[in-house]
Amino acid sequence: MSDYLLRSLMFVPSHNEKLMLSAAKSSADALLLDIEDSVQPASNKQAARESILKHIAQGSFKGKYIFPRVNDRESGQLLKDVMQLTINGVSGFMYPKAKRGEDVYFFSKLLETIEFEKGFPPGTFKIIPLIETTSAVMNVQEICTASSRVIAIAYGSEDFITDLEGIHDTQHISLFTPRAMIAMGARASGVIPIDTVHIRVHDLEDLEHNLKTSKNLGFEGMLVLNPKEIPLVHKYYSPTEKQVKDAKEMLVMAKEAEDNDEGVAIKNGKFIGPPMIKAALKILKKHNLIKE
Repeated sequence: MSDYLLRSLMFVPSHNEKLMLSAAKSSADALLLDIEDSVQPASNKQAARESILKHIAQGSFKGKYIFPRVNDRESGQLLKDVMQLTINGVSGFMYPKAKRGEDVYFFSKLLETIEFEKGFPPGTFKIIPLIETTSAVMNVQEICTASSRVIAIAYGSEDFITDLEGIHDTQHISLFTPRAMIAMGARASGVIPIDTVHIRVHDLEDLEHNLKTSKNLGFEGMLVLNPKEIPLVHKYYSPTEKQVKDAKEMLVMAKEAEDNDEGVAIKNGKFIGPPMIKAALKILKKHNLIKE
């Protein structure tokens, strides 16, 4: 399991001062300071970069991971984004429209060159590719393993549905298979799977239904559009008190069984085997990350 706590990653249009100030006060684990889709027209993009630089210099986002969402490699804006924003206080970048591994490899090499020029240690800036096309879903493991900078991948369902020429139905059935593929591809590659935004931000009942599915599929966090979603998102991606208590008990019993040469410990009539011990360790690691 990663050392990054990424339960909630909130998009913020970086040229909007009011929303930037609101984001600074939010409890989001990470802020995706947007310079891409939500910053229009293109003349606003430099204002967005300058706003990010100003707020980081002021320490507005202390205690949060900062991942600006840069513009894609065809935009003509990407070099400006990374040249200006590879600074202390930025954890890395959300990279949009990654269709295959070579897109992420290209971006990683660009960051490597800039790190060298600016005197940052190699690998300082991490990457979260955004999976938002059918080809990206089909190439998900290739994208995850294209660079050691990739710490997580995130699903962008609205662009995906457009590319698929499908329909985002109210039961989210059309998203189920790609969500499962993204979560599996991420876990198989040792990176964090981040679920898509919940577009009906005021329907918290539907959000909760979505979170249950998301958790069942193996996601570890979610893209967020509104601070009001964060408490529910954190609830579902955080271990419960009972899970933490059970995990601690399980590890104690397993250790006692090992010390007494008893082979396998038994809790509530179930053998405590290696998969259960592994799950318990992950629960406690996440619990400790949240407490920090």
